[in-house]
Amino acid sequence: MPERRRPAGYVGENHETIGSDVLSVLKVVTFPDSALGTKLAEQLSVVKPASWYPIAPLLDAMDRLDQKVGRAGLIQMGRQIFRMSHQARVKQTAKSAADILYGLDAMYHHANRGRNIGGWQVTQWKPGYARMEKTTPHHCMMEEGILIEALDCVGVPAIVTQLRCFRSGAPLCEYELSSVIKDERWLGGRPVT
Repeated sequence: MPERRRPAGYVGENHETIGSDVLSVLKVVTFPDSALGTKLAEQLSVVKPASWYPIAPLLDAMDRLDQKVGRAGLIQMGRQIFRMSHQARVKQTAKSAADILYGLDAMYHHANRGRNIGGWQVTQWKPGYARMEKTTPHHCMMEEGILIEALDCVGVPAIVTQLRCFRSGAPLCEYELSSVIKDERWLGGRPVT
């Protein structure tokens, strides 16, 4: 795979990801050999859900999915990653969109480890609306799927729009989230910023 562009601040020293994130790729493709190539499909097939793996094969798989199945496949992959790696734990503690969005950086670092591996930050917050910045190396559409599924997990439907993308030359990715839900299900007791 060609050298990847990296978001601002991302160095990725010893960046590893949890196996369940890697396995989510196999859940969204019907024919892994065809979509990913035989070598990568075989590499992913031996992954164990609770073990740690270098981030590169997951990023390679995202790039190939982008080429083969496009946006819809990557969004489905993100939704599957959330279900496999985060949903059970998040359902126990998160009760609002605020819990999800302000907890997204911790969720990311629960499934990714290393030094200078990027993260998430809420930059604007008000009833039914938020802006977030991300400096992770993961494909933006996959991250959109995680956001949609995570908010769905707490019963808050939202529209996610990407405003800037590091893959298109911006220093980082920026998302806008909006919802018709503007009460405590969104705010969760957080003050407006």
